Amino acid sequence: MLERLIETAQEREKPDLVLKNGKIINVFTGEIVEGDVAVTNGIIVGVGKYDGKFEKDLKGKYVSSGFINAHLHVESSMVTPPVYSYEELKWGATTVITDPHEIANVGGMEALENILRAAEKCPINYYVMLPSCVPATPFEHSGAILKADDLLKFHDNPNVLGLGELMNVVGTLDCYPEIIKKIQGFSDKIIDGHSPMVTGKALNGYATAGVNTDHESITYEEAVEKLRCGMAVLVREGSASKNLTAIINGVVKNSIDTSRMAFCTDDKHLADIRKEGTVRANIKKAVKLGLSPVKAIQMATINAANIYGLKKIGAIACGYKADIVVFDDFENMNIEAVYKDGIPLEDIPKPVNTEYSKKLMSSVNVGYIDEKAFDIPIKYKYSVIGIIENQIATTKLEMSHRRVEKGLFEGTVRKIAVIERHHARDFHACAYIDGYGLEHGAIATTVAHDSHNIIVIGDNNSDMLKAVEILKNINGGYVIVKDGEIIGKLPLELGGLMSMKSADEFIPELDEIIQKAYEMGVNKNIDPFITLSFMALPVIPEIRITDCGLFDVTKFEFTE
Repeated sequence: MLERLIETAQEREKPDLVLKNGKIINVFTGEIVEGDVAVTNGIIVGVGKYDGKFEKDLKGKYVSSGFINAHLHVESSMVTPPVYSYEELKWGATTVITDPHEIANVGGMEALENILRAAEKCPINYYVMLPSCVPATPFEHSGAILKADDLLKFHDNPNVLGLGELMNVVGTLDCYPEIIKKIQGFSDKIIDGHSPMVTGKALNGYATAGVNTDHESITYEEAVEKLRCGMAVLVREGSASKNLTAIINGVVKNSIDTSRMAFCTDDKHLADIRKEGTVRANIKKAVKLGLSPVKAIQMATINAANIYGLKKIGAIACGYKADIVVFDDFENMNIEAVYKDGIPLEDIPKPVNTEYSKKLMSSVNVGYIDEKAFDIPIKYKYSVIGIIENQIATTKLEMSHRRVEKGLFEGTVRKIAVIERHHARDFHACAYIDGYGLEHGAIATTVAHDSHNIIVIGDNNSDMLKAVEILKNINGGYVIVKDGEIIGKLPLELGGLMSMKSADEFIPELDEIIQKAYEMGVNKNIDPFITLSFMALPVIPEIRITDCGLFDVTKFEFTE
């Protein structure tokens, strides 16, 4: 095969495919060069002037290497890896770097084995970062616990790039033995970070531990400090977390080097992906904010490849994989054609789901619970979770008991509860939350980062209990209840996180239940379900709720 690549590069024989008359983006020199791209056996063998066995005239369209989504959780799309991958491919993303810690928190080693097997069925380059924190902290109950020795069994898997986001920042800085063992076990690979609002000497300690990347920067200043520490910054723009504008505005204003920056989505609904793609949407938005188009493409391709040590991916250059995107211009970013290993999208069959273990298909196991689980004892004052629009961070508010006596549900405060759902344990907690909306009724889901217990929000105990019971009956998913009646439900039978349906079947159902949530009065400036799911994550400031109680992330302790 190598001999044929060399021969066709010199045009001693015709390449299999030649894309002619394109504006080729060279990510190494920063140039845009007009010419042809020659492909043989799925490899780019030349850029210049070529004739091929099969030719396609691009008529001056832009040519880029396939985009790389540098950090994401496929489970957040709520479809399986093969189905998700095809949606990415349609929008020009030919490589994804995934962290399956959501499903791992439900099914542990068995889940990882299932996901790595599914990766083989994906029509794109599907790489995995092994979940470093299952559970994320010892302050909640997950479905599994993964230790260093467990993860090391997958160390040499060709689809594994390294260790997933190190969410237990405190455990890292305090040198917890198990975390140190994980870091040292993967010191020869990439280690992803997760350090929201970590700064100064704490950030220095975190970077010194061996963390290579971070995707949690909210401001430009936070991103720059991490870059200065030697960490790569993955600029995130998903369905709930929208950090791109703040960071890119700072990049443009200060003209800083972007070679250690890439794009990611982290968590993005499939319906949002269907509308605008993932990395493609990030490029378009960054260019509109004033970032150089070539720099945006570099962030979407070669930068991510370099950060994760991916060889021969991320450039239109000789010897690189023929993962190619053709688009009209940087203003509209209309995708004209996608090639994976030199094969056009229209010739790539839609993937078929693999089978998953019985454990993952029946993962909702709730113990006895009644309406009393949603009672909150009378106190002089209450700590309240305050939602921040368009962010997954929260703010800690306080509320006096007098407001409760006057009828807090006349305002914007609601009850929020988390119930353990993996092993029928008697763990549940209830608190107050402000800013979600919801006029009357209850909304619940088994998608509750990262341990994925049941999380429910409502204004009355009866509807909250009903919502929990429905989730149990449908093996997990989304549900909306009002006055005891089901307003909407969306089963997510695989781990309580993902649907086994195709994208065409699933997206209309997702759109419908989201719309119903807004009709119930949910704040239009938040995603009803993604925002709710993050209220249980005890590693992002300032305050969260787990099945063990209300947790103050800034103090890293439970609060009354």
